[in-house]
Amino acid sequence: MPPIRVLIAKVGLDGHDRGAKVVARGLRDAGMDVVYTGLHRTPEEVVAAAVQEDVDVLGISLLSGAHMTLIPRVLELLRAADAGDMLLVIGGVIPDEDVPALLALGAADVVLQDTPPDAIARRVRELVAARQPR
Repeated sequence: MPPIRVLIAKVGLDGHDRGAKVVARGLRDAGMDVVYTGLHRTPEEVVAAAVQEDVDVLGISLLSGAHMTLIPRVLELLRAADAGDMLLVIGGVIPDEDVPALLALGAADVVLQDTPPDAIARRVRELVAARQPR
């Protein structure tokens, strides 16, 4: 079975990426293929990269508080690119009260800021295993 492919992205004006880099390294250490897009990406850039890289999981890290604007746009672009089956995992600083809304919009999971990297890797594996084959 090929390794799980994950794209980690920072969307919007948020300029802090240490957490995204820690997650990327943890997923790599867990045997996944990981692409990190860097800071200040638009939803369009992130979705285009995820589709081009043919990833299983798109992980978006947000600290800026713009998740309720940016995530619906990312999901809309994924559907428009016929990539609605790509799993979207959101991480970073997300208020607890926004988690149900993000899941209802179509996010596969929301990983809160204090989640250890090994738990994130385990959750990504569970999500990919539970997904229907492409």
